[in-house]
Amino acid sequence: MSIIRPKIKILDKEHKQKILEEAKVILETQGVFIENHEAIDLFNQHDINHEGSRYFIPPDLINKCLETVPNEITLYDRDGNEHITLKEDNVNFDPGSAAIFILDEETGDIREGVSRDFIRFSKVVEHLKFIDAQSTALIYNDVPKDAQDWHRLYLALSNCYKPVVTGTFRKESFSIMREILLTCRLSEDDLARKPLAIFDACPSPPLKWSDLTTQSLIDAARSMIPSEFVSMPLAGASAPITLIGSITQHCAECLAGVVIVQLTKRGAPLIWGGSPAVFDMKHGTTPMGAIETMMINLGDVEMGKFLKLPTHAYMALSDSKIPDAQAGFEAGMGALLAGLAGINMISGPGMLDFESTQSIEKLIIDNEIVGMVKRLLQGIEDHGSPFASEILKDYEDKEELLSHSSTLKYFRKELFLPSPIIDRMTRDSWKEKGSKSARKRAKEQASKILSKTSTHPIEENLTRELEKIALKNL
Repeated sequence: MSIIRPKIKILDKEHKQKILEEAKVILETQGVFIENHEAIDLFNQHDINHEGSRYFIPPDLINKCLETVPNEITLYDRDGNEHITLKEDNVNFDPGSAAIFILDEETGDIREGVSRDFIRFSKVVEHLKFIDAQSTALIYNDVPKDAQDWHRLYLALSNCYKPVVTGTFRKESFSIMREILLTCRLSEDDLARKPLAIFDACPSPPLKWSDLTTQSLIDAARSMIPSEFVSMPLAGASAPITLIGSITQHCAECLAGVVIVQLTKRGAPLIWGGSPAVFDMKHGTTPMGAIETMMINLGDVEMGKFLKLPTHAYMALSDSKIPDAQAGFEAGMGALLAGLAGINMISGPGMLDFESTQSIEKLIIDNEIVGMVKRLLQGIEDHGSPFASEILKDYEDKEELLSHSSTLKYFRKELFLPSPIIDRMTRDSWKEKGSKSARKRAKEQASKILSKTSTHPIEENLTRELEKIALKNL
């Protein structure tokens, strides 16, 4: 049993309450823009005051909707087996979604992706022990544009058994994606009981839910498929420059999402998440590896936990263009802070260049980072006292403890044993093996992983069903 779980907090209870109350005031007095006609009908049915498309949500309705949101979500794999649970301080990692470029580990070039790249990426994710879920990680252009949403989900489930974080860029995609998910379940009720996918939905800062993203919330809620809010306040550009101001805006946008989901269907699952950033005043970019971006994420998540909701954030990613030292320290800091914060779903391993690029090399390195973070979160364990005195008494006999019974009993439990990605060799051994960098070792590991067979082969009848849907819609 762990003595204590390591944690980090950046907001006290008083300020969390103030942020929540101000977010409610913002929604009541400044309102939120709603573009979707179905959501507008829902709001009108509940007599929510509005001026055109700007709706003013009363605090009592927000409170009522918060009461019906589930405080945990269990995700199941492609085969229907329980896989991970998003609740309390449980920590899970997935690669981020919808990058538009791939870093080719063979040529070193950053280029637009093709479906083969996504297949390779998904197969690597399946073999990585510490990456808990997959994602529709890469947009590729070798299928028709109107097929891209559902085709990514089709390939993801065809090549990896883990639950998937996905989303839509076209309203028409949801029904096909739902049909794909249903091939992995016995019925609609079975899919609701054993969710396989999370659908991201991104409000437009400040204080706007677009037609597309709102439709995603509504469609997912009707099928009891979890929605994951990805609110994106940009501090200094589309959100207040103050970190606490951006956290407050994020809270208001997500509360509006809560209302949309719960008015659609009471008890529909959702995840309080986001991908905020600060605006880099020098370069005009949105640095995801900035410490202030990470701080906003931590504050956002604390607000979600304050409301007892499952949480999400984009962390463990880097703004570097290659898996270099910057990528390592930004991903490492982000993963560690996210773990200490107890974020339930952390998106970002594998991502570079402001969320625009996926890298198999970085993904494999990040898997080691995540493994170390998870070891830290296990904490220091009390194996029973005395803690050291009895063991030290035995040192005098052999003048070593390597062969001691306690060492043999506990070393695998106490120590995180990394893969060959992490260099812990002597310098001479490192030279003998080619003086390779972590990136070079990751590239070699990618080839080894891709030569392996699937850990959970897909059943032939499921492959046929998925192919049938794909052929029907292409």
